[in-house]
Amino acid sequence: MNAKPKDNPVDYGPSRDARRSRATGVPRTSRRRMSRRRKIWYAVLVAMARATLRLIWASCRVQLLKGAEHLDPAQRSASPAVIVYWHQMHVMCAWLLVRQARRGLPLAVLTSPSVSGEVPAAMIRRWGMRALRGSSTRSAGEALREMYGVVAKDRQSLVLTADGPKGPRHEFKPGAILLSRMSKAPILPIAYAASRCTRWGSWDQFILPWPFSRIAIVVGDPWRVPAGFTMADLPATARLLGEQLNALGAEAERALFPGGGAPTTSAAND
Repeated sequence: MNAKPKDNPVDYGPSRDARRSRATGVPRTSRRRMSRRRKIWYAVLVAMARATLRLIWASCRVQLLKGAEHLDPAQRSASPAVIVYWHQMHVMCAWLLVRQARRGLPLAVLTSPSVSGEVPAAMIRRWGMRALRGSSTRSAGEALREMYGVVAKDRQSLVLTADGPKGPRHEFKPGAILLSRMSKAPILPIAYAASRCTRWGSWDQFILPWPFSRIAIVVGDPWRVPAGFTMADLPATARLLGEQLNALGAEAERALFPGGGAPTTSAAND
């Protein structure tokens, strides 16, 4: 029998295995181990990333345009939501969610079960949120069951990137819709725009706002799976929710540039 390549992603366990993880967050079934050098390097990365975000968050002028009240039910009555935004919008959506978590909103964030996923997982935990170590692109049924447990049983709102961890960019994946259908929890979309930012040359065109920029954040109306929804409705529903997320981003941008201007951007390689 041929041995599997050392870095084959099959070596990482799906979400079920990610629950049986060591303190490092690496699945027990993974062949890779967190070396001392890697632990140190990851600790440095976490510290650098947190320092960068603190600088951006502290210096930017943030305007929460509308929709913050939609987060209140999840905080007051333990009525969880499935919170979604585009992968490129992590930075300022995280600002909003960290603030909500500090006010008592129970939040879980889906992040990779791989060794490299320990960096975002460590940041999520330090922000007082739960890092759900699982993959939305592998073992989909198992991942959905675990996400359902978080929302329906643990009564925690779950944060997902709507276009997944790998894209394509701005293509709304079905996972959030299926989870909403199973758990009866509403989908709550978030988008933002920055007056000045860098867009990385990654698949998602990741947005990194510049310090001292103006930021506009919009929280959209909760969306619930309508009565009579069938799997045949899934593609059209995904397109509709994707259009709504894009519309929220455009609304945030118009608030920054009411005269029709455009953000100041620079390009960077990933």
